[in-house]
Amino acid sequence: MPLPPALRTLLRTTPTVAPVPHRAVLSITGSQAAEFLNGLTAASVPGHPQSHFYSAFLHAQGRVLHDIFIYAHTTPSGRSGYLVEYDSRPSEAPPLIPMLKRYILRSKVKLQDVTEEYDVWAAWGSENEKHWETERHWDFARSGVIEPVWDKDGEWPWGSAPGVLRDRRAVGMGHRLLVRKGDRPQEASTHDVASSDDYLLHRILLGVPEGVDDIPPMQAFPMDSNMDVMGGLDFRKGCYVGQELTVRTYHTGQLRKRILPVALHKPGESIASTDKPSQDVPSLTPQLEIRPQAVQSSDESAPRPRARGTGKLLSSIRGVGLALLRLEQVEAVEQGRARFSLTSGEGQEWGVTPYWPDWWPQKPEEAE
Repeated sequence: MPLPPALRTLLRTTPTVAPVPHRAVLSITGSQAAEFLNGLTAASVPGHPQSHFYSAFLHAQGRVLHDIFIYAHTTPSGRSGYLVEYDSRPSEAPPLIPMLKRYILRSKVKLQDVTEEYDVWAAWGSENEKHWETERHWDFARSGVIEPVWDKDGEWPWGSAPGVLRDRRAVGMGHRLLVRKGDRPQEASTHDVASSDDYLLHRILLGVPEGVDDIPPMQAFPMDSNMDVMGGLDFRKGCYVGQELTVRTYHTGQLRKRILPVALHKPGESIASTDKPSQDVPSLTPQLEIRPQAVQSSDESAPRPRARGTGKLLSSIRGVGLALLRLEQVEAVEQGRARFSLTSGEGQEWGVTPYWPDWWPQKPEEAE
């Protein structure tokens, strides 16, 4: 199911800028900074020293420790380095700086926490994005992995302007901005200034997971978390921490889960037939179980969805959220053979309806 009309009313289509909360920034400098990062990130460090990118640090068993944005950076002394932006909230993952220090050994690399120097903002909806947000092309693996295919002769997809990263995780995400602590970005003079909740709503509607609530450290696998589709993984690069399982899944595995945006509503209500999202859904805590339930059918030959396993609600706000769901159960819901529900901490039941974002890749035969 595509984005329901009731949820389209939540999309902000005017130029908007909003702060992104709970972000930390780490500076990595030194003559071997690029080689150091390339041995740890799940995407390749760009050959051009001024190019930004998006990726993750994984642990040895292939689960995500941190989803990260990496900005190419020039120090005041004129040396090239990187600024790594990540979720600052406590989690099961080991603290990032001590973890990275274990890998320095004799590398000529310096790490420094510069969180107190920067704020992170997001900007979207500007006409300026249209010149680089061109039609996407995709590579589909038999395992279910999907990769964006960037134009090798075109501009670097994630941008190279200082402190301004083109957020290519999904069409419509706009830019990500590193701004001096306490300052507002230049865009604040020409854009609507919104809240961090508005940014959360924006990325949920576009189906973009981010941070510890959506990609739980030490638990989440990168492809289940859509990091392949969002351009954060390179399945052809050399050795890095967590490579073995990631590459093996790409070649011989089968993806069985994905993070999808969901509408939250009263049980029995059809989000497809309403003209506005449910206003009654309370604030829900992440990691609530989403249960599949078979729908009674007069056709006894129709396959019944397996009840094995449950989904997980991740971030949510204003009646929409992100959820980690089994694909076979999503298919059963789309075919009317099942429905999803969850029970809030107060014991109230809510219906859960997944949908596929407008930008989600379709194989050529599916698009016809």
